[in-house]
Amino acid sequence: MSSAIGKFVIVGQCFILLLVTSCIEPFNATFEDFESALVIEATITNETKQQEIFLTRSYEFDDEGPTPEVNANVSINDSEGNTYVFEDQGNGLYLSTETFAAESGQDYQLSVTTRDGRSYRSDQVQLKTGTGIDQITAERITDDDGQDGMAILVDSFDPSGTSKNYRYEYEETYRVIAPTWWPIKLVPEAEFGCNMILVANNDLARVCYPTNRSNQIILTSTEDLAEDRVDNFMVRFISSENYIISHRYSILVRQYVQSDEAFNFYSTLLEFSSSESLFSQTQPGFLQGNVFSNDNSEERVLGFFEVSTVSEQRIFFNYDDFYPGEELPPYVDPCGTSAPVIANMGGCVLRPLIESGAGVYAGDSGAQPSDNQGPYLVTRRVCGDCSVLGPPEIPEFWTE
Repeated sequence: MSSAIGKFVIVGQCFILLLVTSCIEPFNATFEDFESALVIEATITNETKQQEIFLTRSYEFDDEGPTPEVNANVSINDSEGNTYVFEDQGNGLYLSTETFAAESGQDYQLSVTTRDGRSYRSDQVQLKTGTGIDQITAERITDDDGQDGMAILVDSFDPSGTSKNYRYEYEETYRVIAPTWWPIKLVPEAEFGCNMILVANNDLARVCYPTNRSNQIILTSTEDLAEDRVDNFMVRFISSENYIISHRYSILVRQYVQSDEAFNFYSTLLEFSSSESLFSQTQPGFLQGNVFSNDNSEERVLGFFEVSTVSEQRIFFNYDDFYPGEELPPYVDPCGTSAPVIANMGGCVLRPLIESGAGVYAGDSGAQPSDNQGPYLVTRRVCGDCSVLGPPEIPEFWTE
């Protein structure tokens, strides 16, 4: 689940900030009416699994991000008298202590009590009958801005015409190959001193598999169409200059069928948010969801409790499938090299660079002592150790 709602910013009279951003002189704004509101992001689905809920606090424009709400009592009750308890996992994530799936015909209600004793609840919500994804496809296109890249497209069809509202999330995993990886590396020759030696490289990774999750609100609706059909809806566009498609790429797309209330909430939220950083921009007002304070009707609570049918599909493709014979996209770093001296009058130079992890071995420089250079080339760690970007272990779902 995306934690977009957990990044919400609530600021009074925020439209003023939009006017001053074009000024030449910097403007330091302070907002005296800021309130730290509880932010609830909760979507339970028809999948049998440990369900997730995110609890954070809203934050001001110049803060780094939301503060997790810790040690809250969180539960969901259904109309059959079942109670599902959630436990704090850290970073705002609460997981149900048991696996369960939302079922049709049941009413579900979320309850939250924070560690300071404040009590909150949601409206009662039912599972929306849904439909599955028919297929996910990848297609090379030129977008509206004239940029070449890969489009990830979704098709689905509900012959009953009852689904209508769709929200999407994705999780992409891709193979990265460190361009200046070497099977040998530099280490200190002794516990003390500046000399370095080359040994076998048993820990710096050449091939890795980073994973990114969507952080945007992706919506579509068939309400105004002749039939409930999603046809070639683009959930992701990847520029041909993006290194993540350089070798092998995989994306898992999840489709949530939403109620009218949930779709309207997220649609309004999308209007308030930028595509680059959801909830990190100032907002023109307060967006009321379906969660409320039990103690104070005037207290603002942000977020939405949703019960949704979900389906998912995964696809893979290689760069050569769509760009045969073409040059790979540029790596995430230009990977320049330097040849620092072993030591100078100030002390060791190369050793602290290697021990700090800032640099890694990138070959022999061929420099002579008179060149005022060291004998070893060094590059940034990301160029010779891709574990900076993601784990070297092959994911269980990965196929060739």
